[in-house]
Amino acid sequence: MMAIPGSARSPHPHNAESTTTGILLMVGAIATFTIIDGCAKFLIGSVPPMMVVFARYGLSLLYVVGLMWWTGALTLKSDHRSLQILRGVLLFSSTLMNFLALQYLRLDQTSAIFFSNPLWVCALSPFLLGERIGPRRWAAVIVGFLGVLLIIRPGADGFHWAMLLSVTVAVITALYQIITRKIGGRDPALVSLLLPSIVGTALAMPLGIVNWHVPAWGLVGLMLLMGFAGGVGHHLLIRAHTLAPAPTLAPFIYTQIIWMIIVGFVVFGDVPDIHTLIGAAIVVSSGLYVYYREQAVKRKTTNNRDMDQVQQ
Repeated sequence: MMAIPGSARSPHPHNAESTTTGILLMVGAIATFTIIDGCAKFLIGSVPPMMVVFARYGLSLLYVVGLMWWTGALTLKSDHRSLQILRGVLLFSSTLMNFLALQYLRLDQTSAIFFSNPLWVCALSPFLLGERIGPRRWAAVIVGFLGVLLIIRPGADGFHWAMLLSVTVAVITALYQIITRKIGGRDPALVSLLLPSIVGTALAMPLGIVNWHVPAWGLVGLMLLMGFAGGVGHHLLIRAHTLAPAPTLAPFIYTQIIWMIIVGFVVFGDVPDIHTLIGAAIVVSSGLYVYYREQAVKRKTTNNRDMDQVQQ
């Protein structure tokens, strides 16, 4: 599971070379986030969930602190400290629920449901950000939610209550991203990654320590890999958004379903069912259309503003 930690502003205009590099970093980041979920699913069977969450945040925090210290950018200064703390609480909650869901669901199921996240952002934006959503985007949101229902199939034999956890993860992450929009990139990207990591570590620490025991060395290695992947993945994500425009990178988020299917099959022997594949296709298509319409509206608004300035 992934969540964009904050917006990074490029110090130079984007060009073809930097955009290509940004896309490659984005794909790498998405693959890295798949490693987190794959490790978590494997670990949850042998290690208490809170211990896994604590390892996820604690080790990632060490990576981020080390990176910021190495680059001379280590600081806790923020213009939106309370919102950053709230982001940390939301991200911690979504991680915990996602790890719990992974005990019972396939990787392709959790990721397919999570891809409804942009639809929830769109649906909640009018109420939390005051944004106007047109009928075409509302139609796409409704179609996307029907795709989620196809994956979940409430009342059918394939339904599992943990699917509701994955839906909740998508909603919570949408709230996280809406708060990120409110912050608007005014805090440095690494600070927007550091502060939620501190909050997540602090929240996971008490129960993580209470449930702590020394697992087999192989599991220790997986915990180290998971924590390192968390820090590296978000670092790659920040670098990608520095080198390439966000609209160019957005569609590559959905490559995660491919990685999830591959890891699920190779490691756990899971094969996606037809309902999940069709539902995922509907959800992804709806999410991409919502994003396309958002960019079209932004371009139209910008063009109208430029025309007004010329006329004045």
